[in-house]
Amino acid sequence: MWDKIQIFGFRALWSPEIIIITVVLALLYFLFTGPLKHKAGLSEGPTKVQQIQVYSALILFYIIKGSPMYLLSHIVLMAHMGQMAIFYLVIPVLIIKGLPEIWWRKIFNVSGLKHVLNLMTKPLIATLTFNGLFSIYHIPTILDFSKTSNWYHWPLMLIILFAAFLFWWPLLTPFKEKVLMKPLYKVLYIFGSGMLITPACALIIFANEPLYATYSEPDAFMTAMALCVPTSVLSGMNLGGPQVFLNMPLLYDQAAAGIIMKVGQEFIYGVILARVFYGWYHSESSRGIDPLPSQQSMNANIERG
Repeated sequence: MWDKIQIFGFRALWSPEIIIITVVLALLYFLFTGPLKHKAGLSEGPTKVQQIQVYSALILFYIIKGSPMYLLSHIVLMAHMGQMAIFYLVIPVLIIKGLPEIWWRKIFNVSGLKHVLNLMTKPLIATLTFNGLFSIYHIPTILDFSKTSNWYHWPLMLIILFAAFLFWWPLLTPFKEKVLMKPLYKVLYIFGSGMLITPACALIIFANEPLYATYSEPDAFMTAMALCVPTSVLSGMNLGGPQVFLNMPLLYDQAAAGIIMKVGQEFIYGVILARVFYGWYHSESSRGIDPLPSQQSMNANIERG
């Protein structure tokens, strides 16, 4: 497939605009957490781990929105779903953990925004908002519409990204005095969220026909390609649809896309779940409480009984 997509040229494959945006964001982060940190309200810079998290998020952003993966996401539904998993389930986690806590406090104290964020980050509202928007976006009519113009596509992507931050906030908030959920509730939150996203994935996996005109019909496909390929390159091309680039039936690509989204979501949620368990175990152990009774104590209880 690599040989085939090279016909779209350097700009479509590597998106110089996204390179510039990524470099500028990385430079701003470096300056305002380093040489200019006092102007940004920091007494000390972020930890090495936080720096790695933010720079990793920026690299991932470029990969999914600027590299050939972005082009492929308009051709192959599998690439689209892989992109969505990274954009909404990985990048927000890295940003929430990587940015200094004081910056988040300033954001949450912005007049007019404070009450909205405090409301929207309540666990039930946050999970329903994110999973609802994600599922609605993958209704065929909505997804096909979003691919008709960058004026629709990017705002919709950013709205869902905002909802993804809301979703992750109850689990990962750095505000120790505002921890919204106990460990058990966090586990239920993750399991519940996994269930909410399942219908959208199942719809895609078990469909008996191609759902999205963008990934099956030539005219809609060419319209979607205009989101990332200059019109000067597309003019005169008659590609005939994404089938030209695929080595598999469209239904196989569609089913694999749903599987990638569900498996990717389960893996990422599993990692966060493990972190929740580890944090709970560590906090209980540090207080001198053994969260799991030892065999010796169990035997002693039996003997006393």
